[in-house]
Amino acid sequence: MNYNTINYHQDSGIAKISLNRQDRFNAFNSEMRAELLAALHHAKDDKNCRTIVLTAEGKAFCAGQDLKDIEGEVDFADILKNGYNPLIQFMRELPKPIIGRINGVAAGAGCSVALACDFIIADSKASFVEAFVSIGLVLDSGSSYFLPRLVGSARAFELATMGNKLTAEQALDWGMINRCVSTENLDEEVQKVASFYANAPTKAIGMMKKMLNDSMHSSLSDVLEYETKFQEIAGHTHDFNEGVTAFLEKRKPRFKGN
Repeated sequence: MNYNTINYHQDSGIAKISLNRQDRFNAFNSEMRAELLAALHHAKDDKNCRTIVLTAEGKAFCAGQDLKDIEGEVDFADILKNGYNPLIQFMRELPKPIIGRINGVAAGAGCSVALACDFIIADSKASFVEAFVSIGLVLDSGSSYFLPRLVGSARAFELATMGNKLTAEQALDWGMINRCVSTENLDEEVQKVASFYANAPTKAIGMMKKMLNDSMHSSLSDVLEYETKFQEIAGHTHDFNEGVTAFLEKRKPRFKGN
């Protein structure tokens, strides 16, 4: 597929999607939102894709919404309902792990997209900014959902209402991200994690992703029912049989993702 605002490359079960509007610090316009969503749909449907790395070209991860793209009378409801909301919803429902490789500042909607990833690895020079308040707007693109669940209500309120820049080291300390590594080690760490998921039991991981997402608003009885349902499905997969066989044969399992 040909894209104008992103790059897409796949190798060894890993689909790498890179935002590529470097002259605008990878800020979103309508085209980039649509192309990113299309690329994620492609990765979902591609049986050879087992995991996705979401990153960006240049010095910034994503500066949020490109304000030049919404000059004049703005229909915020339309931008969210038909732009950002479907993107964030699809990222959370996609049954394959998304690894966020955060190579620079992630601001506004760019921060929301970063937090929508399942596993976040940030360059130690990267930063996270909920920049909405600086232009008199409220959180959107899922940030009001992700922030309190990741850092707690007090810190979420501070980040949202003061627009503080959070360093990658602080984000790690606050539980917002999984890894904070030096620039020279960023690609190595991302490759290590991506390779793990590219060789993991993808179907089981996809079901666990859904279970963990749904557990945020489910009762214990609902969760127990979900676990029973999905364990029954997992127990009839190739990867379960391979996992048991490998254990008995004292070797590393060769999962196929189904």
